[in-house]
Amino acid sequence: MRVNEQLLMPLSLPPEDQPPATTTDVDATLRRHLELSTGKYFFEACDGTTQSLLMTCGWTISVAEGLMLVIHCPDPNTNWRVLNQIQVIADILARFNPNAKIRVYPPLDHGGPFDIRVNERSEV
Repeated sequence: MRVNEQLLMPLSLPPEDQPPATTTDVDATLRRHLELSTGKYFFEACDGTTQSLLMTCGWTISVAEGLMLVIHCPDPNTNWRVLNQIQVIADILARFNPNAKIRVYPPLDHGGPFDIRVNERSEV
């Protein structure tokens, strides 16, 4: 077999190293604990200004498909303030995972969500 063919073949892991076919209640509980702990440490890593801003929004940390911070803005003014603070928020979140994502939801009837990966933050 040539080297190029080896690179194209999927890696074969032993069965005990592969993810489970289905998740259990224990898996869901562990994921939720991870999300709550990560959210706590993220919030504590924020400065007072960012903490105050986040407290005016609804926000959660999700780890289901990679680390993602989801922020729901209650009004257009808060949405604008969050978007102006996105660089700071991304820098803090990058400490936890450089491939994390942020999704900012504006208030209803004010457009769709704004998504950014924290490793894109230099382009903001």
